[in-house]
Amino acid sequence: MNSTKPSALNNQKPFNQSLDKVENALILFTLTVSGIFTVADIFSDIEEGASALHLSFEGTVALLSFICMVFLWRRKISLFHEVQDQKKLTANAELLKDHALADAKKWKNEASNALKGLSDAIDAQLTRWQLTTAEKEVALLLLKGLSLKEVAEVRNVSEKTARAQSFAVYAKSGLSGRAELSAFFLEDLMLPTTSTSQSIVKDLSSRPNSFI
Repeated sequence: MNSTKPSALNNQKPFNQSLDKVENALILFTLTVSGIFTVADIFSDIEEGASALHLSFEGTVALLSFICMVFLWRRKISLFHEVQDQKKLTANAELLKDHALADAKKWKNEASNALKGLSDAIDAQLTRWQLTTAEKEVALLLLKGLSLKEVAEVRNVSEKTARAQSFAVYAKSGLSGRAELSAFFLEDLMLPTTSTSQSIVKDLSSRPNSFI
């Protein structure tokens, strides 16, 4: 039921806008016709020798009609420009959104091979540490930032079992805990600028535990 309300409101907006246009057009038409007839009546009264008071009254009515007509036309033109500006903003926003989606898709395609290579490299290193399948799953979940409680819930085991498996990961890898586990796999991805990257990469390649 709730999903139909926004749709109904969105469909009602164009109807309300069309109704406003019709109302404005009728008002403008009525004022224009009234002003024309009033002016014509003034000239007719002048020929018939009507009093100055009567002529001034009809002249005031005609003047007010034309003033209101001018204000309505200005408002109509202003609203038209606002609608056009809003359409341009919407079009620009849609264009930027399309560019952002295209950039995201391009990045995903470009990074897919690198990410697959990283995933394979991590799995190979976990295998070299002789981790069991369960311990590999725990290690990967820890790398994703899950707590031991969350690891236990994801793997449908007790938190005590998840903790024991995490200790096994640290013992077999020779690492002291989650921080060193994350640093082992992820710190090498944060390479510095090109001015110092070559020396850092050379240093990383000389590490005995590096999987690069």
